[in-house]
Amino acid sequence: MAEGDAEAGAAPFTDAARARLVAAYEACELADLARAAVPVGEHELNPDGTVGDPGVALADAARVLVAARRYVEAAAVFERLGGASWELLGEVLGVPAHTARARFATAEARFRKGLFFPAGAASEQGGSPCGVSWWRAHMAREPLEAALDLDDWVLRHQDGDSGLGTAPVSGGLTREL
Repeated sequence: MAEGDAEAGAAPFTDAARARLVAAYEACELADLARAAVPVGEHELNPDGTVGDPGVALADAARVLVAARRYVEAAAVFERLGGASWELLGEVLGVPAHTARARFATAEARFRKGLFFPAGAASEQGGSPCGVSWWRAHMAREPLEAALDLDDWVLRHQDGDSGLGTAPVSGGLTREL
């Protein structure tokens, strides 16, 4: 039980709820990285139309791709902890079940051992407000507080979405009985 949960007298989150929280975090980081790539910087293009700083746009896109892969991995772990079979994961991804298993079994095992993030993920920072390295440890240590932080993030980025309520992340997480 996390320290914050013990203080609140609440049961800890289920494994599936914690896995969903990790997926929410990865989606947050992916969204922030993608959003950062939209504006055209003042000095990105030279007056003659050439690229001002070659390689920067591609490096940004590569960070988005890495974040997208982490999000897919986190979603697969969530699905597995929620009871999905390797066959279902393979079907959704358009690959054979054994390919899905080969791709995600290690991530699932890592999660079940309490290692919520890919090895080296803490060093893969993309400048996202959700992406600071302490946040990953914070989420493992204080999942409710991390979920509340993600609630705030979602509410700040609603973009016209309605019906999310005041707890769009934390409100959907289930606890152990």
